[in-house]
Amino acid sequence: MTQRFLLACTAAMMTCAAAAVPAHAADPAPQTPTLSAAQRKVLIDATRRFRDVDEALKAGYLATDLCVPGMGWHYVNPQLAGDAAIDPVQPEVLLYVPGRDNKPRLVGIEYFKADADGKLTTDTDRPTLFAHDFDGPMNGHEVPAGAPPMPVHYDLHVWLYLTNPAGQLASENPRVICP
Repeated sequence: MTQRFLLACTAAMMTCAAAAVPAHAADPAPQTPTLSAAQRKVLIDATRRFRDVDEALKAGYLATDLCVPGMGWHYVNPQLAGDAAIDPVQPEVLLYVPGRDNKPRLVGIEYFKADADGKLTTDTDRPTLFAHDFDGPMNGHEVPAGAPPMPVHYDLHVWLYLTNPAGQLASENPRVICP
Protein backbone atom coordinates (compact mmCIF):
# COMPACT_ATOMS: atom_id res chain seq x y z
CA MET A 1 0.00 0.00 0.00
CA THR A 2 1.26 3.46 -0.79
CA GLN A 3 1.60 6.29 1.72
CA ARG A 4 -1.09 8.17 -0.21
CA PHE A 5 -3.55 5.23 0.12
CA LEU A 6 -2.92 5.00 3.88
CA LEU A 7 -3.50 8.73 4.34
CA ALA A 8 -6.70 8.55 2.33
CA CYS A 9 -7.89 5.63 4.44
CA THR A 10 -7.17 7.50 7.64
CA ALA A 11 -9.17 10.48 6.40
CA ALA A 12 -12.13 8.44 5.18
CA MET A 13 -12.11 5.10 6.96
CA MET A 14 -15.58 4.01 5.90
CA THR A 15 -15.02 4.72 2.24
CA CYS A 16 -11.71 2.84 2.16
CA ALA A 17 -13.12 -0.10 4.05
CA ALA A 18 -15.90 -0.39 1.51
CA ALA A 19 -13.45 -0.11 -1.38
CA ALA A 20 -11.00 -2.63 0.07
CA VAL A 21 -13.63 -5.29 0.86
CA PRO A 22 -15.81 -6.95 -1.79
CA ALA A 23 -19.42 -5.73 -1.65
CA HIS A 24 -20.81 -9.14 -0.69
CA ALA A 25 -18.43 -9.39 2.28
CA ALA A 26 -19.33 -5.92 3.55
CA ASP A 27 -23.06 -6.66 3.62
CA PRO A 28 -24.31 -7.85 7.01
CA ALA A 29 -25.42 -11.46 7.22
CA PRO A 30 -29.17 -11.80 6.64
CA GLN A 31 -31.12 -12.06 9.85
CA THR A 32 -33.01 -15.27 10.43
CA PRO A 33 -36.62 -14.31 11.17
CA THR A 34 -37.64 -15.04 14.72
CA LEU A 35 -40.40 -14.23 17.15
CA SER A 36 -40.01 -12.06 20.22
CA ALA A 37 -40.27 -13.72 23.61
CA ALA A 38 -43.73 -12.15 24.09
CA GLN A 39 -44.97 -13.42 20.70
CA ARG A 40 -43.59 -16.87 21.41
CA LYS A 41 -45.36 -16.91 24.79
CA VAL A 42 -48.69 -16.06 23.13
CA LEU A 43 -48.31 -19.02 20.75
CA ILE A 44 -47.14 -21.45 23.43
CA ASP A 45 -49.99 -20.45 25.75
CA ALA A 46 -52.48 -20.97 22.90
CA THR A 47 -51.14 -24.37 21.83
CA ARG A 48 -49.74 -25.95 25.00
CA ARG A 49 -52.83 -28.12 25.43
CA PHE A 50 -52.20 -29.69 22.00
CA ARG A 51 -49.10 -31.37 23.35
CA ASP A 52 -51.69 -34.01 24.17
CA VAL A 53 -52.74 -35.17 20.72
CA ASP A 54 -56.14 -36.21 22.08
CA GLU A 55 -56.82 -32.53 22.87
CA ALA A 56 -55.99 -31.64 19.26
CA LEU A 57 -58.43 -34.27 18.01
CA LYS A 58 -61.15 -32.94 20.35
CA ALA A 59 -60.53 -29.43 19.00
CA GLY A 60 -61.21 -30.54 15.42
CA TYR A 61 -57.72 -31.26 14.13
CA LEU A 62 -57.59 -34.28 11.82
CA ALA A 63 -54.52 -36.46 11.44
CA THR A 64 -52.98 -36.99 8.03
CA ASP A 65 -51.35 -40.31 7.18
CA LEU A 66 -48.44 -38.65 5.43
CA CYS A 67 -45.25 -37.81 7.31
CA VAL A 68 -43.44 -35.03 5.47
CA PRO A 69 -39.65 -35.11 5.93
CA GLY A 70 -38.54 -31.93 7.68
CA MET A 71 -42.07 -31.22 8.90
CA GLY A 72 -43.63 -34.37 10.38
CA TRP A 73 -47.28 -35.32 10.55
CA HIS A 74 -49.74 -32.56 9.84
CA TYR A 75 -52.91 -32.40 11.91
CA VAL A 76 -55.19 -30.02 10.02
CA ASN A 77 -58.23 -28.19 11.34
CA PRO A 78 -60.42 -28.02 8.19
CA GLN A 79 -62.59 -25.22 9.58
CA LEU A 80 -59.59 -23.00 10.32
CA ALA A 81 -57.83 -23.93 7.05
CA GLY A 82 -60.98 -23.15 5.09
CA ASP A 83 -61.47 -19.61 6.32
CA ALA A 84 -59.48 -16.57 5.22
CA ALA A 85 -58.58 -15.40 8.73
CA ILE A 86 -55.14 -15.76 10.28
CA ASP A 87 -55.44 -15.83 14.07
CA PRO A 88 -52.17 -16.32 15.97
CA VAL A 89 -53.89 -18.32 18.70
CA GLN A 90 -55.65 -20.64 16.24
CA PRO A 91 -53.10 -22.24 13.91
CA GLU A 92 -54.57 -24.14 11.00
CA VAL A 93 -52.08 -27.01 11.34
CA LEU A 94 -50.26 -28.74 14.20
CA LEU A 95 -46.97 -30.56 13.48
CA TYR A 96 -46.14 -33.81 15.27
CA VAL A 97 -43.36 -36.42 15.32
CA PRO A 98 -43.27 -39.83 17.00
CA GLY A 99 -42.64 -39.47 20.71
CA ARG A 100 -42.35 -41.96 23.54
CA ASP A 101 -44.23 -45.17 22.82
CA ASN A 102 -44.89 -43.73 19.31
CA LYS A 103 -47.43 -41.28 20.77
CA PRO A 104 -47.38 -38.10 18.63
CA ARG A 105 -45.29 -35.29 20.10
CA LEU A 106 -46.09 -31.68 19.16
CA VAL A 107 -43.05 -29.93 17.66
CA GLY A 108 -44.50 -26.94 15.83
CA ILE A 109 -47.45 -25.20 14.28
CA GLU A 110 -48.26 -24.02 10.79
CA TYR A 111 -50.42 -21.19 9.54
CA PHE A 112 -52.12 -21.69 6.17
CA LYS A 113 -54.08 -19.49 3.80
CA ALA A 114 -55.32 -20.33 0.31
CA ASP A 115 -54.25 -17.82 -2.32
CA ALA A 116 -57.23 -15.68 -3.36
CA ASP A 117 -56.63 -15.81 -7.11
CA GLY A 118 -54.85 -19.18 -7.29
CA LYS A 119 -51.95 -17.70 -9.27
CA LEU A 120 -48.30 -18.26 -8.44
CA THR A 121 -47.39 -14.96 -10.12
CA THR A 122 -49.31 -12.63 -7.78
CA ASP A 123 -49.01 -12.10 -4.05
CA THR A 124 -51.19 -9.12 -3.16
CA ASP A 125 -52.95 -11.18 -0.49
CA ARG A 126 -49.78 -12.50 1.22
CA PRO A 127 -50.59 -12.85 4.94
CA THR A 128 -48.28 -12.03 7.82
CA LEU A 129 -47.95 -13.21 11.39
CA PHE A 130 -46.43 -10.69 13.79
CA ALA A 131 -45.08 -8.81 10.73
CA HIS A 132 -43.42 -11.94 9.29
CA ASP A 133 -44.40 -12.69 5.70
CA PHE A 134 -45.76 -16.13 4.90
CA ASP A 135 -43.94 -18.30 2.34
CA GLY A 136 -45.61 -18.55 -1.06
CA PRO A 137 -47.65 -18.47 -3.06
CA MET A 138 -46.85 -22.11 -3.75
CA ASN A 139 -48.50 -25.08 -5.37
CA GLY A 140 -50.43 -27.45 -3.20
CA HIS A 141 -48.48 -30.33 -1.68
CA GLU A 142 -49.14 -34.04 -1.83
CA VAL A 143 -52.30 -35.03 0.02
CA PRO A 144 -53.58 -38.42 1.18
CA ALA A 145 -55.53 -40.50 -1.33
CA GLY A 146 -59.16 -39.44 -1.49
CA ALA A 147 -58.53 -35.97 -0.06
CA PRO A 148 -59.30 -32.91 -2.17
CA PRO A 149 -56.26 -31.34 -3.82
CA MET A 150 -54.51 -28.57 -1.91
CA PRO A 151 -54.86 -25.14 -3.55
CA VAL A 152 -52.15 -22.62 -4.33
CA HIS A 153 -51.44 -21.21 -0.89
CA TYR A 154 -49.24 -19.43 1.62
CA ASP A 155 -47.91 -20.98 4.81
CA LEU A 156 -45.70 -20.19 7.76
CA HIS A 157 -44.15 -22.77 10.06
CA VAL A 158 -43.29 -21.96 13.66
CA TRP A 159 -41.05 -24.38 15.53
CA LEU A 160 -42.22 -23.86 19.11
CA TYR A 161 -41.47 -27.19 20.76
CA LEU A 162 -38.42 -28.43 18.84
CA THR A 163 -35.43 -26.21 18.16
CA ASN A 164 -34.81 -25.78 14.45
CA PRO A 165 -31.18 -25.16 13.47
CA ALA A 166 -32.48 -23.64 10.21
CA GLY A 167 -34.46 -21.01 12.15
CA GLN A 168 -37.60 -20.66 14.21
CA LEU A 169 -39.71 -19.76 11.16
CA ALA A 170 -38.02 -21.95 8.55
CA SER A 171 -40.29 -24.16 6.45
CA GLU A 172 -38.40 -27.34 7.23
CA ASN A 173 -36.63 -28.61 10.32
CA PRO A 174 -33.70 -30.95 9.58
CA ARG A 175 -34.23 -32.56 12.97
CA VAL A 176 -37.60 -33.95 11.83
CA ILE A 177 -37.09 -37.34 10.21
CA CYS A 178 -39.98 -39.49 9.10
CA PRO A 179 -39.95 -43.17 10.06
